[in-house]
Formats: sequence, structure tokens, C-alpha cells
Amino acid sequence: MKKLLIMMALSVSMLINAQTTNFFEPVKEIALRVPSVPIVVSDPYFSIWSPYDKLMEGSTEHWTSAKKPLLGALRVDGKVYRFLGKDKINLVPIAPMTNVERWEAAYTNSTPANGWQEFQFDDTSWKKGKAAFGSRDMQRVHTEWKGNDTDIYIRRGFDINNLDLEEDFYLIYSHDDVFELYLNGEKLVSTDLVWRDNVYLKLTDAAKKKLRDGKNVIAAHCHNTTGGSYVDFGLFREKKDAVKFSDEAIQKSVDVLATSTYYTFTCGPVELDLVFTAPQLIDDLDLLSTPINYISYRVRALDQKGHDVQLYMETTPELSINENNQPTIARTLSKNGISYVEAGTIDQPICDRKGDLICADWGYAYLASVNGAGKSIGLGDYYRMKESFVKNGSLNSTVTKWTTRKEEDNPAMAYVHNLGTVSKDSKEGFMMIGYDDIYSIEYMYEKRMGYWKHDGKITIFDAFENLRDNYQPIMERCRALDAMIYDDAEKAGGKKYAEICSVAYRQVMSAHKLFTDKEGNLMWFSKENNSNGCVNTVDLTYPSAPLFLIYNPDLQKAMMTSIFEYSASGRWNKPFPAHDLGTYPIANGQVYGGDMPIEEGGNMVILAAAISKIEGNADYVKKYWDILTTWTNYLVEYGQDPENQLCTDDFAGHWAHNANLSIKAIMGVAGYSEMARLLGMDDVADKYAVIAKNMAVKWEKMANDGDHYRLAFDRENTWSQKYNMVWDKMWKLNLFPNNVIEKEIKYYLTKQNLYGLPLDSRKEYTKSDWIMWTAAMAPDQNTFEKFIDPLYKYINETKTRVPISDWHHTDSGEYVGFKARSVIGGYWMQVMKDKIL
Repeated sequence: MKKLLIMMALSVSMLINAQTTNFFEPVKEIALRVPSVPIVVSDPYFSIWSPYDKLMEGSTEHWTSAKKPLLGALRVDGKVYRFLGKDKINLVPIAPMTNVERWEAAYTNSTPANGWQEFQFDDTSWKKGKAAFGSRDMQRVHTEWKGNDTDIYIRRGFDINNLDLEEDFYLIYSHDDVFELYLNGEKLVSTDLVWRDNVYLKLTDAAKKKLRDGKNVIAAHCHNTTGGSYVDFGLFREKKDAVKFSDEAIQKSVDVLATSTYYTFTCGPVELDLVFTAPQLIDDLDLLSTPINYISYRVRALDQKGHDVQLYMETTPELSINENNQPTIARTLSKNGISYVEAGTIDQPICDRKGDLICADWGYAYLASVNGAGKSIGLGDYYRMKESFVKNGSLNSTVTKWTTRKEEDNPAMAYVHNLGTVSKDSKEGFMMIGYDDIYSIEYMYEKRMGYWKHDGKITIFDAFENLRDNYQPIMERCRALDAMIYDDAEKAGGKKYAEICSVAYRQVMSAHKLFTDKEGNLMWFSKENNSNGCVNTVDLTYPSAPLFLIYNPDLQKAMMTSIFEYSASGRWNKPFPAHDLGTYPIANGQVYGGDMPIEEGGNMVILAAAISKIEGNADYVKKYWDILTTWTNYLVEYGQDPENQLCTDDFAGHWAHNANLSIKAIMGVAGYSEMARLLGMDDVADKYAVIAKNMAVKWEKMANDGDHYRLAFDRENTWSQKYNMVWDKMWKLNLFPNNVIEKEIKYYLTKQNLYGLPLDSRKEYTKSDWIMWTAAMAPDQNTFEKFIDPLYKYINETKTRVPISDWHHTDSGEYVGFKARSVIGGYWMQVMKDKIL
């Protein structure tokens, strides 16, 4: 493996040396349509996506669906073409939401009489309550409604004076979970099991006719299945004569590669190339952890004539908040040849807010312009900035400071580059956007900075200057990584597989945060996005491992060291590993309500063995050998036929006697033997190798169900993906007799659906990371592609527009839950197999 890593480094160097400076054409063309496109990404908080086929189709957002608006437009000969995002709608509240008013409504938790949603319904017997309605862990809740499998019915009256149906009206609503909404008896919204925040619904002409002068009623029903519950809604009209970038550019192409997203647009007589680059180089920890992205652009005439061109880019302080009504302060400043607009909350509650579907509300967002001819950056009124650009191609007079206490008063943080006359010769430039979170993680009761800061020696301004000064070599290295990720995957599994890995890379990297503990140990912590918000969850570390094992095992260690140290410190004294270290960003110890003894024990021992085998030595595990021995002995004692305990797939319901969980234990015992061999402990290695072999032979007999192997030892006519068995093939141990792998793979092919192989016989849904592990056990390329093609089809066609969900229905292609998670690092299992075998 050492030779492999050296060869990889040389191949990257060769690519860099051979690379031209044309940064606007992707190194590979990607046909795969991504359900949500990475735009500006760095970590679980600084994470902006476009969930649309066309970049100008809607506003950009955080992976949680919270608004994180970016806006871009090109002015050509006085006409403005919007190519990025959508203008904020200038709304006047008729019935405001709770960020403005604690509105009151009638409500009931009992099933009401028929016609409850109609305008004339008598709700005088219902209770009265202040919005929002929901569980206390949700924002601005003033009337508590909680409990699994419960309902709330709400009727809100409001008045409209001087109704003008020529105006545009919007309903805005937030809900968790199943939701329906009526306007004067007309159903306008109906969802399934999903949660949404601040959805804007423009009323159609037909819906507007339901409005009336005087009193109106909005009625809503929400059903909470499990977990948090929430309802808030309001009605607004659009302010007349607001300046907007109404005309859209024509999007010609989009290509998503490992570090960069490439767009090309036609804006009248000129063509615009736009590249969003996150320099997340897996072998460069400083760049990987630096929370700054490039936005590069190039404009050229299509008709060989000269055209007057200006480019406009914008964001708002919403990048730095969690709740829409949080007060912010923004300012302009300039340092060492770079001009900035900086914005953050006034309160700065550093690392105070923890949980799952949240955004950071501490630290500062930055829009940065490299000083030069025609470039300007400014802070000012949201609509006047656009009005000035439309009229003059320049920014409105800027202010040095802007304080916001209401969402509707958010300013524009804007950048303009006057490119002047553009003809047959193209003109180009770049800007930067970044986020300084001050402190990133609280680890064992001490706040820690991001790795790139080197304990405060590097400031965010130093980082911006470094990326400015090294733009060309960094972009070249990013292109080299894009090519390597694609080429390695294509060689291992074909073109479709290469495209899947290319579009998945930034999602995996951006679900982590890199820092060091006070002893200098490297820490690479995941956030359990859209699952429960845990930090450094071991059964996320396990499926994500292939990407890091291939390209930088130090990052794999950085996910595991803290788990070892947690046990070594005495804070965790059970004979198996912890499940997690807390709720992101607080990592002071496990918070998960149930242990996963075999799951996490197997995960940690297997991964320790994988690192040792890749590095050709067991130096990393020496320090923790006693802990590994304790965990392995637990696997020996309890892993053959697991009792009714939690495992990573328990969203499907946990069963005792889980055959795949038993495989994990067996492979853990085998991995311990392999590490002992590397440490020169041959007697220990021989002992545990025999134990693992005997366990595997017994497993085959216990799980055998004819032409396949069972989901649980005591359940006939069941089946499941035995993805944990991939290590037997990877390590060439041949523990399992009677061609178990070949028999299973053949059987799985009979169970595939349109969008993939189900996880097991209980449901039609699947986990795509495990499909990739299972596919890596295929005997040949043709069989491998039979597993990959449906997964490619799922990513390409799913109607669920979120960063790739690893948990989806194989019949409909819609997601069940989970998005933006690190586990799709498991997609690289086939690449790892190709490099090892």
C-alpha cells in the first residue's frame, strides 16, 4: 500500500504539470443529474446547495433547506440576466408569521367535524393559542403540541382591506410532519411524511379568487409521526414596483466533479462560464479545512462583436444565522489588497446551539474581492443595490456598517466586476466566499479551533490572502484531484460509477470538521446530518471509511483516535466502544440512548485492521492494543449469535440473531488476528484466526436457507445484504465456506428493483452505501454494473431534491430520510478493492 500511495502522489504531480490553465472546462464531462448541486461547501454548517436542475430556478439553501441565498446576474449592453438563485421577494405581511408576530388562532388536537376547513365553520368551541404550535425544542413555539402519532387542527382568521387581485400573493409555511393547508376552504398544500421550513407558495389566479375583502381564514392540519412537531404559516403580498433581476440566463450545461461545479450560460450575445470550487484536497489538511471557496467566471462574446459587460454577485447576513429573526451586524473592511463584507449575529453564542437540523449562529460570513480595476464590493439596501446595477452596472453607494433586527431589513452584501468591453477575447476573474466560525467544536469541555487556524496563529484574513496568492496552483491541484477521483473510479467500475463518485466527494468531505485536540492529535469529526445530529458516530465512520482508507488513512485515524481515547481515559468503561461523542458541535461524551456493542465493536476493530493492512504495519494500534483486545473478546463471546441489540440498520427494526451483525463480529475477530500478525504476535494471530474460521463455518450452517442466507438465524424465508462480508474478499481470508459470497450475489440479482437492491426482505427501501459494499463483492465488472446501474438511475431521477440521500425507496426513487450524510464515502469500496486486490 505504501507503493500505491507513492504512485498516487506521482500521478497527481504529473497531472498538475500537464494541466493547462483553462479552469473553465471540466476535466471530465458528467452526465449525471445531481438531486442537489454543491455550490459553496466546507463543513456541516458552511454548506450551500442548489436543489434544482437550473441554477437560476430557485434560491440556494443549506442542506437542512434553510435559506442561504446567493444571487448572480450578468449585465450585457444594459440588459440584466440572472444566472444564480432568485431575488428575495419584497413582501408586505397580511397575516405575518411568528418571526414578526405571535399570532393567535383556534386549534384542537381532536378530529373535528366535517367541514372544519371551510370559511364559515364555527370554531368557537376550539381552544385558543399563540403560534408557533409544536414541541418546545422547535423555534418560537408558544403553544405546545407534542407526542408521536398526534394531530393538530388550526384555524387562523385575518382581514384584507382593499383587495387587489392584480397583486401577487404568497403563502409561507413551515411544518413537521404530514401537512395540509386551506385558504377559505380551498386546499392548496398537501404533503406526505416530510418537514419543511419557510416554503414560499405563490397563489395562482384561481387561488387568488378565494380571497375576499374583509375576513378570511387559513386552516391547517398537521400530523406528527414521531420526534419534533411544528406548524407556522402566514399570507403576504408582493410590494409593487420592486426592482428584480427578472430575465433569466439560458443554462447550457452543468458538470459536478469532486472539487468543482461547472456551469455554462448564454446571456444574450455572450456566454458565461461559472465555476464553484471547494479546495478540499484530501492530502492537504490546511486547504481541506480552510472554510473558503472560489467562485470563478469567464465571459466571451458569441457574435464576435464588442459588448459592455458587468457581473454581479450577492449574499446576505442570512449565511450567519439559524433563525430568521436573529439580529445581525455587517460591515465593510479592507486588508492587504482584499476588500470584504463581513456579517454575523450580534450575540455570537459560540458553540452554544447543538442539534440536528440547525445552522451555526456564531462566527462571520465573508464576501471577498481581490482589489483590481473594475472590481467593487459593498453593503447596502437590498433593493437599491439591484436598482443601481440595473441602471448603471455599478453598486449603490455603500455603507460601512449595517445592523439588522428584522428579517425584511437584511442588506445586500454585493460584489460587482465591470469587465468593460468583451469581444472575441474572453475576460475572466474570481472572487471568494468564506466563513470563520471562531471555534468549531467543544471537545472534552474545551472549545477547539478549526485545523487551518493552527491554534490561532492563522486568521481568516491570512487564509483569504493565501488563497488569493495561490489561486492558480490551487485550482490546478483541484483539477488534478477531480481527474484522479474520476479515473480511479472509472478503472475500478466504469463510467457511471466514476460519475457517482465524482458527484459524491464534496458531500462526504463537507459532513466533517477537522481540528486537533490539546495534545495535537488530529480529529476529523462527522456530524450525523438529518439523523440525530450526533458527533463522530462510529457507525457513520465505518461506512464512510473507504474514501479515507484509499486516499488519506490519517483522516481515518482522526475519526477513531477520540473513540480509543474516550475508553482509555476511563470516561467510557464498557467492554465495547461508544456509539458517539455527543451532539454536534458538543463532543463531551456519548449521548445516544442505546449502546451498540457488536456493531461498534466490530466497526472499530475492522477499521483498525484495515488501516494496519493498508499501511503495512500496526504502529497505529499498538497504543490501544489492550482496548482492542477487550473489544475483540466481547465479539468472540457475544458475536456468533447476537442477542436483541441495536445495530446501524435499526431504522428497519432490530431483530435478534442478526446474521449480518454476526458477520461483523467474525470479521472483527479476523481483523484482530491480522493486526496481531503484523505486530509479530503469531501465537495470538493463530489463536484468533482459528476462532474466526470456526465462527464463519458455524455461521454458514446457521444462516443457510437454501439458495441464499437468512436475515436472522431463526427466520426462514428471509434475506439481507451481507455487506460486512466484503472484508473477507478484500483480505483474501476465505473464512466462509461453500461459496457464500457467490451464492448471495446471485440471489441479490433476483431481488433488485428499479432503483436498487433493497436492504433486506422486510422493506423495499435500501441504503445506497451498503449497495456499494455489496456490489464490491461481485465476481466481475458486468455483475458489478448490474448493481450500479439502478443506483445511478436513482441519483439521476429521484424527485427528492436534497444532497444525496443514502436511504431511499427502491420502487419510487424517493428518499425515506437522511440527507447530506458522510456515509456515502462508502461508495469508494470498489476503488479500494481495485487498488488492494
